Amino acid sequence: MIDPSPSQLDLNHEAKVNLRQRLIKARQSIPPQVWRQKSDRVCDHLLSWDYFHRCRVILAYTSFRQEVDLSPLTQHHAHWGLPRCVGKQMHWHYWSAQTQWPLQKGAYGIVEPHPQSPLVDLSQVDLLLVPAVACDVRGYRLGYGGGYYDRLLGKAEWQNVPTIGIVFECARLPNLPKDVWDRPMQGVCSESGLFMARR
Repeated sequence: MIDPSPSQLDLNHEAKVNLRQRLIKARQSIPPQVWRQKSDRVCDHLLSWDYFHRCRVILAYTSFRQEVDLSPLTQHHAHWGLPRCVGKQMHWHYWSAQTQWPLQKGAYGIVEPHPQSPLVDLSQVDLLLVPAVACDVRGYRLGYGGGYYDRLLGKAEWQNVPTIGIVFECARLPNLPKDVWDRPMQGVCSESGLFMARR
């Protein structure tokens, strides 16, 4: 594999920054009622997926800046993990509506688990639902630029864990600018359906 030149990296970075700003602005302009309806349809597609119900532990996220809200899914599966950002890493904690530890706002203003809540046994994880600004049909993801999920998905222990990017249909694109460290996911779910990635 030929390493990209610095100029190519700069072009990719600029393209990602511009696309990220445009798509977040568009997402935040969705009326609340429409946002709720679209989020519920995403949840319905995941609930219709047989594999979802066979998973031992599912890792997800809390909605931020009008990301797709997956919270209705917690009524249909008992074992969830949510991320807590610590430095450059994510720590995953068990969460349920019955937990004694309340969620709280973290360093980025994102609601996350309490530091004292139990850590997820990552060997039990069968599915990772990944928040995204955008995804393309190959499974590549545009995130927020922090690199948290790129670092996570680059680790060997995550190579066999199915990962599904979660976006609204307007952010499921034919193609995204890609860097050598970007890792594709197995699929993308939007209000239009669950789509396995094209390789």
